[in-house]
Parts: sequence; C-alpha cells; structure tokens
Amino acid sequence: MFTNDRRQEERTGRYGTSRLHYLQELVTQFQNAANEESKERVVANLANFAYDPYNYAFLRQLNVLELLLDCITEPNEKLVEFGIGGVCNSCADPANAAIIAQCGGIPLVIQCLSSPVRNTVNSALGALYYLCNKSNRDEILKPEVVDLINRYAAVEATSISFSNLAKAFLDKHVSEIN
Repeated sequence: MFTNDRRQEERTGRYGTSRLHYLQELVTQFQNAANEESKERVVANLANFAYDPYNYAFLRQLNVLELLLDCITEPNEKLVEFGIGGVCNSCADPANAAIIAQCGGIPLVIQCLSSPVRNTVNSALGALYYLCNKSNRDEILKPEVVDLINRYAAVEATSISFSNLAKAFLDKHVSEIN
C-alpha cells in the first residue's frame, strides 16, 4: 500500500520518527556497517522503501539512488540483488530514472542482465523497461542488449517472469523503432 502524509502520521504518531529521519538512519547504518550481512539487511530495507512514491523525494535527498547503484558494483551478489531491486522499484518515477541515468546506472543495470541470480535479472529487465527513453535509447538498445532480451523473451517454459518482462520491454521499446 502506498503511503501519504495522513497515513504516515497515523502509523508513526505525533512523536514518532519521520520517514526522512528513519531513512537517514538506514543510510547511516549502511555507512557504519561492520559486516556484509548488516549491509545486506539495510540495502534490502532501502530497496523496499523505494517502491513507494511517498519516499521518492527522501531517497533523492539522501542520495539513496546512488547508494543502490554503488551496491550493484559490489562482488557480493546479495548487495547486487538488493541494489538492483531498489533501482527497479524506484525508476518508474521519471526524476529517479533521470538520476540513475545521470549517475552511470544504465551500464550497471545492463550488466545485471547476465547475473546468475534470478531476482537480479528480473529487476534489471524491469528497470530497463522504465529507464529506456528518447535520451538514452541508443545506450540501452544496443544489438547485444536487444539480443539478450530477445533470448529472455524466448524462455517461456523455463521462466515465465523473464519471458513476460522481456516481451513487455521489446513490445514497448523495440517495436517502436521497427
């Protein structure tokens, strides 16, 4: 369920922690985390908050989108999975998508298409669906990327989610240019 100011106040009460403050605490926990498991837990939380439009401005203010992109560059597959999950959750918003693109996120998302982790691939396909627009179409619709997405579209029997996401991407972005 999406949040609004009234619902947020009902949930936290008059003296509860504001959403901005809570998200700031999560970012600080990530920065101060002593081990990978703690980082994974925090990034998973941030990725979950990234689905709700109520949080988008807070995520931008706290540079959480950049933190999620940094996670995609880590060797830890869980951090990559949760990082791309947060990117996917947030990039339906054009302002978030623009930040992700400006921060070099598109090659990172494309790189996730080759992950051995199913959730990572699903999130990458979903993110590319929302990220692809006139300003970055050439960067995303490279022949090798379209070929890989076509292969995902063809794996209906193996993974219906890969196939459905890939077909949606191709229908929206590749059929437009043919």
